[in-house]
Amino acid sequence: MRFSELNDEQIVALAISLEEEDARIYRDYARALEEHYPASAKVLNEMAKEEDSHRQWLIDLHREKFGDHIPLIRRQDINGFVAHKPLWMVQSLGPERVRKQVEEMEFETRRFYERAMVKTTDAATRKLLGDLAQAEQTHEALADKLGEKIISTSVEKAEAETRRRLFVLQVVQPGLAGLMDGSVSTLAPIFAAAFATGDTWATFLVGLAASLGAGISMGFAEALSDDGSLTGRGHPWMRGLITGLMTALGGLGHTLPFLIPHFWTAFAVACLVVVVELWAIAWVRARYMDTRFLQAVFEVVIGGTIVFAVGILIGSA
Repeated sequence: MRFSELNDEQIVALAISLEEEDARIYRDYARALEEHYPASAKVLNEMAKEEDSHRQWLIDLHREKFGDHIPLIRRQDINGFVAHKPLWMVQSLGPERVRKQVEEMEFETRRFYERAMVKTTDAATRKLLGDLAQAEQTHEALADKLGEKIISTSVEKAEAETRRRLFVLQVVQPGLAGLMDGSVSTLAPIFAAAFATGDTWATFLVGLAASLGAGISMGFAEALSDDGSLTGRGHPWMRGLITGLMTALGGLGHTLPFLIPHFWTAFAVACLVVVVELWAIAWVRARYMDTRFLQAVFEVVIGGTIVFAVGILIGSA
């Protein structure tokens, strides 16, 4: 269902579901952190209690305006929301990673309230949604305390952090997804063609087709994934364009060396380009995606090496 299709009752019902789910997630995080990070766990429990209060306000409003029966409308039922990882996938992570995930949740919920406030027609509902949007903005600042250190909450820093978050959501994430797919997925067909034919021009044509095809496919897949209205991920076609271009670029990087007529020279240059591509991906993941550099290197370089080897083995068969 699209957000634009919701009526006032459904908006309030969805808000109730969001507040309930967020409170449960915060309590799960608090329990996972309480042994080693008690201060962070305390902040999470306080945020969960506030979410409970917000949910009760919304339930009272629903009873007053629409009756006792509350329709079950959940985050996953509406286009544009991000699916949050379950606790077992983040339990081993420290408070800094949890803090960032909580910030993203609060940012998403605040955008929902801001859009819902404009869409609703009832004055009392609009006022409550506006108050909740302000409360979620306060929670974003409160989430800064989860690192068990004092962080400045000046207006300048808050604005800079918002810009950084939007840059990561709208540019870095789709671009990185495209670069990873283009760089890794095209390794096998390109190097398989190289060793199967021994012809640099034929290999170039295979690489060109694989790169452009992957770019078009990934671009449409990203553009159609969600409209970005609630997640802050930006216009879907802009994300699709970024993903598609980076996917094509990732494949073309190790395709262009095969314009060199001498096979082994072209192969050596292509291998060098692959190394640069994989290390660049690892650096971006470490810089923007909160992944340790060595872990990023292991995940990207090892995976790319396996795909690279598969292509050579198949091409040499």
